[in-house]
Amino acid sequence: MMIDSHCHLLKEDYENKEEVIKKMKDNIIIVSGASPKDIDEIIELINNYKNIYATIGIHPEFASTYTEEDLLKVEKSLTHPKVVGIGEIGLDYHYGKENKEKQKELFIKQINLANTYNKTIVIHSRDAKEDTYNIIEKYKAKNINCNMHCYSYDLEMAKKITSQGITLGIGGILTFKNEKNLKEIVRTLDLSNFLLETDSPYLSPEPLRGKQNEPYNIIYVAKKIAELKDITLEKVLEETTKNTLRQFVIKR
Repeated sequence: MMIDSHCHLLKEDYENKEEVIKKMKDNIIIVSGASPKDIDEIIELINNYKNIYATIGIHPEFASTYTEEDLLKVEKSLTHPKVVGIGEIGLDYHYGKENKEKQKELFIKQINLANTYNKTIVIHSRDAKEDTYNIIEKYKAKNINCNMHCYSYDLEMAKKITSQGITLGIGGILTFKNEKNLKEIVRTLDLSNFLLETDSPYLSPEPLRGKQNEPYNIIYVAKKIAELKDITLEKVLEETTKNTLRQFVIKR
């Protein structure tokens, strides 16, 4: 079995959504809900498909526009048994430096929800390494699992956060020819620290760059990890599946 631990699977993203889901057969898909407007569609999805689970949260891009009603809608969704995490949430200073404080405030509010409902935190962090780490260290309860989606920072930070049990989401970027940092991290750290993800419909792996990504393409990421670590594909799939089931407390 393989698990896409992070993707976006909405009608606006795919004209052939049913085919994309069918291609995964019984393999698990964890859909990330990053906007309050998507919650109803995601709940319908997890109700209709046995192998689909979800994380739901408010992405930092909405830090200046979300309402308390939006936050209540997120909170209500966390009672659903197939909503296995809150995310993707976090900080993004690449495009949004002007509202850092609002981003931090929203991030902390949602970490507190994760603590209250015992849900795994899925972090989006871009150009905000230190603030992300400091907030997680200060506000996340010790018993709450955490995954850094689409990890993009250096090896030093990877060692620092994985030492605290935070896992790293590894996706299509690993397969890019000019990507060196992530390859070094995968070679260096133990396989127990990694979850496979596509971030579909974005970040298609080689040899599919330029095309729309989909959950099944997780296989290309797994193959690259196997190559870099000189282990079998079966070993990668077995271990990353265990990691993901454990991280999101999914029982199969």
